[in-house]
Amino acid sequence: MRASRPDSAAGRAEAAYLGLALGDALGATVEFMTPREIAHTYGVLRDIRGGGWLNLKPGQVTDDTTMALALGRAILDDGGEVRALSCARAFDAWMRGKPVDIGNTVRRNLIAFRRTGNPEAPPSEYDAGNGAAMRVLPVALASLSWDDAAVRAAVRAQSHVTHNNPVSDAACELIVLCVRDFLRGEPLRQVYRRHIGPALGRHPQFAYRGRRRENPSGWIVDTMQAALQALMDADGFEHCLVDVVNRGGDADTTGAIAGMLAGALYGIEAIPARWLKALDPAVSRACRAQAAALTGGIPTSSGR
Repeated sequence: MRASRPDSAAGRAEAAYLGLALGDALGATVEFMTPREIAHTYGVLRDIRGGGWLNLKPGQVTDDTTMALALGRAILDDGGEVRALSCARAFDAWMRGKPVDIGNTVRRNLIAFRRTGNPEAPPSEYDAGNGAAMRVLPVALASLSWDDAAVRAAVRAQSHVTHNNPVSDAACELIVLCVRDFLRGEPLRQVYRRHIGPALGRHPQFAYRGRRRENPSGWIVDTMQAALQALMDADGFEHCLVDVVNRGGDADTTGAIAGMLAGALYGIEAIPARWLKALDPAVSRACRAQAAALTGGIPTSSGR
């Protein structure tokens, strides 16, 4: 595979996918721990070391990364389209493979899909978890040439398989729009003005200023507050991920979301070599390959 220029959209896409996996692998060590427990055990967690409540091997990832890879395969198999039924089938196959971890909302709505064949979960005010947001990166990579309406439709097609909730939708859409602009080389300040600031106006529950979001839960509001705080206050990729995972809580998912955003923003050269070396080689290859394929001139339908 020919290496992409690190400052190209393809190079930043690779960094975003690896950032997702690295944030996942780093954060999994301290998932469900409090900041005080992390400080007592590790001081500041800076290295990928495995362990955690899932007893992972160093560099092993969780459902955040493996669901994203399942989604990416479905999009590629459909020629670059994001189709709800294909997404549901891909997620169902992923669940049948007995993943290392699976969220309760994901499990419940995939079991319902098996029973009904309907790829859209019913709307629910209780399904505002972060399970749709953690896996949404392939939509951003596949949609660089699409208009905003097509992007919103694609976000909902994959999200509503398991999380049919407007707060979840808003978070997924914001992540995708930010990643797309970062891939084009837009600076953080411009992306804030174009996407983050307006999203906070529409959804003030995502506001992240005031107090530091520690010990974030799996609720998408907590997740977005922690990820946005880390992204906006960091001075680089490593700083962003170390900051967010040491807040504890649902640290693999805050790490994954911050990682995809920071990877797209800072690019591959900003990722620590020791982290890339520690990541599971098969996962690294899969992330790199999907990033290249999803941004590699896939045909799109008219209007996109």
